[in-house]
Amino acid sequence: MDEELLSERVAGGILPKVLTTFDMVAIFVAIVLFITNAAVIQSAGPAAFGWWIIAFVLFLIPCAIVTGQLGAMFPGEGSIYLWTTKAFGPFWGFFAGFCAWWPGVLVMVATGTLTISFLGYVFPGVGALPVQAQGGLIVVILVLAAVLAVLRFRLTQNLVNVVFIAYGLAILAMFAAGVVHVLRSGAATDPWDFAAWSPSAEHGVNFANWSFFGLAVLALLGVEVPLNMGVEIKQERAVTRYLLWGSLAVMAAYLMATWGVMVSVPASSAAGITAVAAAVGVGLGAFAGKLVALVLAAMFFIITVVYNYSFARLIFVSGLDQRLPRIVSHVNAQKVPDVAVWIQTVLAGVFTAVAFVVVPFASARPADAQTEVYNVLQAAVTVIWCLSIVVLFVDVLIILRRYRAQFEARRLASPAVFWVASIVGALASLVGVVSTLSGSWTPLITNNAGTVSLFGAQIAYGTWFWLVGGIALASLLVGALLYLMGYGARRTP
Repeated sequence: MDEELLSERVAGGILPKVLTTFDMVAIFVAIVLFITNAAVIQSAGPAAFGWWIIAFVLFLIPCAIVTGQLGAMFPGEGSIYLWTTKAFGPFWGFFAGFCAWWPGVLVMVATGTLTISFLGYVFPGVGALPVQAQGGLIVVILVLAAVLAVLRFRLTQNLVNVVFIAYGLAILAMFAAGVVHVLRSGAATDPWDFAAWSPSAEHGVNFANWSFFGLAVLALLGVEVPLNMGVEIKQERAVTRYLLWGSLAVMAAYLMATWGVMVSVPASSAAGITAVAAAVGVGLGAFAGKLVALVLAAMFFIITVVYNYSFARLIFVSGLDQRLPRIVSHVNAQKVPDVAVWIQTVLAGVFTAVAFVVVPFASARPADAQTEVYNVLQAAVTVIWCLSIVVLFVDVLIILRRYRAQFEARRLASPAVFWVASIVGALASLVGVVSTLSGSWTPLITNNAGTVSLFGAQIAYGTWFWLVGGIALASLLVGALLYLMGYGARRTP
């Protein structure tokens, strides 16, 4: 169990070291910061800021602390795949890697959808396209993203960095638009109404409103993903630096954008995902709003690229270690795992076809059917991703005991810090799981068969619960089956 993996020995000789601290921060922000969540959380009112802060303290910061220590001790390719193998052996390493990888495939469908949404804000004809046509556009986006993902990594990352800077400016514009609107017309919703934080308030900070905390946790997933490319980092100090600066950037961005939307857009329409662009239009004019929407469309396309090349490294190392067929570890002339990228692209394209073409075609309500399938699939992989983060928090506790020499050599904090971070972070992750299962993401699917009360929180179950939970469980079984099939093939003479 403690033997060095083949991928640890050879990945560094296959993939070039190209990533700087700035690159890692850009990747971190692309993975974690879906700025549309600043609009979705508006239903919490001014208490949204309280829920953000609690999620930062109880989830984002613990994730960063644990990831920093694991990355410092074992900065190899594959992050959670590598760390869980060190902690629990090959089966659980592969299984945890699968749980971390599978969401990345379907999130690419989500980023393609968001790209179209912001293009539709600027060009209404795009948003008015039939569901099947939108599915076709998403497939085009996926293919173009894959083409970029298999180019020379330094070239692709330079493009990511440029759009990342534009992304930051767009978020600053959201905040500036809010300031202008407040000075000119007053706030649509008072963000300084701290009475709304009171446990007795309608959306106050209490167990009954725990779903807002779950939403904030889900908005912060992915802290460990940049270390899927651990051997491609130029300097070891970039591991801890990207976690520090990336976390600060994400926290500031969510707070500024939430504030900008809250004060600019009426509460009745603030929860739409394009509200982050609409807020800029309200404060700085229609042209500025459409310009920001174009930047966000470009950023979500780039996020698709980043997800593809980041998550491809997880199955790349599984190919090196013969957990998956060796062909998965193939690299092209640009030293990029191209087969892994195209496998993910094909899988994402298949799910796009199912959600946007096949199911709507067979339904009397195409748009509703697409929404139902899309939301259930995205929720299921969110559950799986949260579970993989629970494993991450367990990993660090096992590794600190098993590899004491390595820990002491690269110790970032007292073991007590990691115990606290792990317990708090794992509980927050589980809240994300239960929140996703309890609250339907679409009114088209009910979840009202009954409720269970826990510390004042009402956990609902019904059609949504069983669909999402069932797909998540089936996905986990597929992950276990893939390992067993690979194990059987390795034992065959």
